[in-house]
Amino acid sequence: MTIDALTRNLFEVAWPTFAYQEAVDPVEAHDMIRRAHQQAPIALGPYGPEVLSYDLVRTVLRDSRFAMPRGISLVVQGITSGPVWDKVCQTLMSAEPDQHRRLRRLVSRAFTPRAAERMRGACVDVINELIDRHSAAGHCDMVHDIARQYPVPIICALVGAPREDWELFSRWADDLSKAFGANVAAEESAILRAWEQLDAYLEGLIASRRQALGDDLISELIRAEDPTYPGDRLTHDELVNLVAILLNAGTDTTRNQLAAAVQVLADHPDQWALLAEHPELAPQAVEELMRHSPIVFAALRVATTDVELGDLGDIVVPAGAYVIANTAAANRDPAVYDDPDRLDITRQGAAPMTTFGGGVHYCLGAHLARIELAEALKDITRRMPHARCTGPAPWKPIAGISGPTSLLIAFDAGH
Repeated sequence: MTIDALTRNLFEVAWPTFAYQEAVDPVEAHDMIRRAHQQAPIALGPYGPEVLSYDLVRTVLRDSRFAMPRGISLVVQGITSGPVWDKVCQTLMSAEPDQHRRLRRLVSRAFTPRAAERMRGACVDVINELIDRHSAAGHCDMVHDIARQYPVPIICALVGAPREDWELFSRWADDLSKAFGANVAAEESAILRAWEQLDAYLEGLIASRRQALGDDLISELIRAEDPTYPGDRLTHDELVNLVAILLNAGTDTTRNQLAAAVQVLADHPDQWALLAEHPELAPQAVEELMRHSPIVFAALRVATTDVELGDLGDIVVPAGAYVIANTAAANRDPAVYDDPDRLDITRQGAAPMTTFGGGVHYCLGAHLARIELAEALKDITRRMPHARCTGPAPWKPIAGISGPTSLLIAFDAGH
């Protein structure tokens, strides 16, 4: 398809403008997005056009003609080569389309709901151990005392790493996350040191699993074989890279989303009490909290060919153009969600939220993330009753992975 007289180039339309990335907190960001969406289904931000409606966001996320730009978080910082570039571009997220499809086929069976379910007990144990440390005091910093420490032990249990190595993994996760941050050049030495140490650790862990397979993730990935192409298995380097990116992707997002969820629940004490009294609502609460208060607002894609946007039949995204799918806007689209700015963990019949992405890049760890968040929120609301924020809760910049940097809460002690 080519752009002709009957269609309009996306970049030739006077869309409303916004810069929600400059907002001081998510409330202000959502307000800026809402005002732009009231004017048009597309807005122009500082990084390019952003689609805002639920249907357009799903189109951009699910249509194979929109691809994940390779190493885009580095490209925008002027980094297109070098050791960090090489490491990031070896990950699943930056794989070429054919290679990405092959890797997804190989690893998908290790990330099923049944596989994630095996980790539920570990989630319960870890969150209760963390709460135990602060229950008697009746106050804590939810970010530093609970959320930051929660995911790493679960990832360690998932891959079969021993408890005594939790602190190692936590340090590596902190430094690896810098490879996807906004100051890569300044953090390069820390990133590469952590990646090298993690790779060396995983070499030993993988070697031991090859001698005696277990029921952990690494064993499952070693067993993985593509049924379409018998004999096709992960190479050793692919296995190391997958586990390394899992540590980063499964740590930073869960930490921040848990803290954000606790913050919004504390701001809605009726919802906190409702979840504490009805823990069976936890899975539903996770969906609503990630819809209402996500820590990732958008996903960047590039058009591989001219693409006509469905509901805007005469608007064409030209090949090579970058488009941002504003999932935060989609999650609060009033055409899809009744009273979208209201938090309601009993919301019925809601359309699936878009925070986990869509299409071939839908989050591999979504099943585990849901279980982690559900189990944590069940025990936090039950064991920290009448929670209230006792200080400011500043957020990291809205662009990228956001979330509160501190969340001081007080609650009834001794539960």
